[in-house]
Amino acid sequence: MKSKKNVWIVNHYAQTPSGPGGTRHFQLSQFLPEYGWKPFILAASTEHHTGHQRLDSNQTFRLDTVERVPFLWLFAPSYKGNGLGRILNMLIFSIQLLKPRPVRLLPPPDLIIGSSVHPFAVWSAYLLSRKYRVPFIFEVRDLWPQTLIDFGKLRNRGIAAILLRKLEAFLYHKSNAIITLLPNAYRYIQRFGIKRDRVYWVPNGVDLSRWDLSQKPSYRDRDGLCLMYFGSFGLANSLETLLYAMHALSERDNPPLVRLRLIGDGPMKSSLESLAVRLKLTNVIFEKPVMKKDIPSLAAEADCFVVALMDSPLYNYGISLNKLYDYMAASKPVIIASGAVNNPIAEAGAGFSVGPGDVSALADAFVRMAQLDPVVRNKMGKAGRTYVEQHHDSRFLAYKLAKIMNGCL
Repeated sequence: MKSKKNVWIVNHYAQTPSGPGGTRHFQLSQFLPEYGWKPFILAASTEHHTGHQRLDSNQTFRLDTVERVPFLWLFAPSYKGNGLGRILNMLIFSIQLLKPRPVRLLPPPDLIIGSSVHPFAVWSAYLLSRKYRVPFIFEVRDLWPQTLIDFGKLRNRGIAAILLRKLEAFLYHKSNAIITLLPNAYRYIQRFGIKRDRVYWVPNGVDLSRWDLSQKPSYRDRDGLCLMYFGSFGLANSLETLLYAMHALSERDNPPLVRLRLIGDGPMKSSLESLAVRLKLTNVIFEKPVMKKDIPSLAAEADCFVVALMDSPLYNYGISLNKLYDYMAASKPVIIASGAVNNPIAEAGAGFSVGPGDVSALADAFVRMAQLDPVVRNKMGKAGRTYVEQHHDSRFLAYKLAKIMNGCL
């Protein structure tokens, strides 16, 4: 009898700590063996945030092991932006999953997880589960096509939305269990005739063992408040709200000294840089993304973190932002502009909350944080750290995932 069960985790955009972006499945995979599961991550060869091609020119797949976690990279062509190149990348990766030669490098699975963003790779994961006659779990990280509809990328009654909904419904019904990152996503999924007891909430988290809070920052503003954002420069993040708030702050009489560091990359970065120039924001700095493994040392350089989200009906189902839990793990306060149904910052008492798109209220929050006694800021930061220790530690989340998988066998 084998000591551990094998799980294949299909995640098109899976990332290692050596690159930018979320490392959800790497973090979970670090701890799954403690609970009787040996994970194997199947991912695309192209790095989503940078376009970097992981494979050599003569390779169509490669099996790597990163800190004891196996990654099977499958060829998918590089692309930029969200146009036809990205769609082609999605489709080719989904086809590559079904080729027999690459997966022969892996031991046969006892269970397969298909993780969205997009449903095409999840469809391939389902087909693999039928081939190997093992249970299939659908992990819903983004509610496609609803996300695209709410962000104005698809027409609600268009043919693409209709077809994606049919595929979405099929996958819901064929899965042995459904995992969602959003606390209220079950309300959306129930529309498809799915019982709530088949939907499990396993949010994003953080590997707290990588966070050394005793380290000294390598960079620090000599005076004033250092605000920091690191993450994607995408439409959902509403970073223009931060820039307008910084401009509103600069227009006030005798404003406190506040600097904002924006660290990352994405399709909105160039337009945000242009907006900062038009607003004459000399106290806003744009920086390149950093590797996930370098996030703790970067976070030590902040006095406070800030995040803003669009005002979208999508957030009626909640949020589970990787960066937000990184911010809280750093034991620093956070200012959040959001209308989401859940608010970890408010729940933890870890900072200030304002409504989405409220520039004046956000500028007020910057002033309040700048004028706050450092002892109080420190107390807020510690409250956020305690919150993630209790609810978002990757080891605890891996235990929850293992329990769900065991229930499917």
